[in-house]
Amino acid sequence: MGFRFQKRIPIFPGIYVNLSKSGISLSLGGHGASVNVGSERRTINFGIPGTGMSYRMPISTGIIGAVLLAALIIAVVYAVKPDLIKPVLHMWQPRLFPN
Repeated sequence: MGFRFQKRIPIFPGIYVNLSKSGISLSLGGHGASVNVGSERRTINFGIPGTGMSYRMPISTGIIGAVLLAALIIAVVYAVKPDLIKPVLHMWQPRLFPN
């Protein structure tokens, strides 16, 4: 086995900078689903929180753009009318978006 190093630094709720031996990457998402963009790899992760089970697959730049656009739209709607989107965000991240 080789030596591993990994540090996850929160920037905003659901956005993290990841530092590791292989480089720096950015994660968007949280429990259940996230997108990770690094200099060499771009992946999307789906998992069942609390089980340790997950599925990771590589994604294209176009999909990353679509996910980031969707996140931007959700952020704008949340800023303008939080009651409209808060129930959905609460189901996804109850600690970050309390009722």
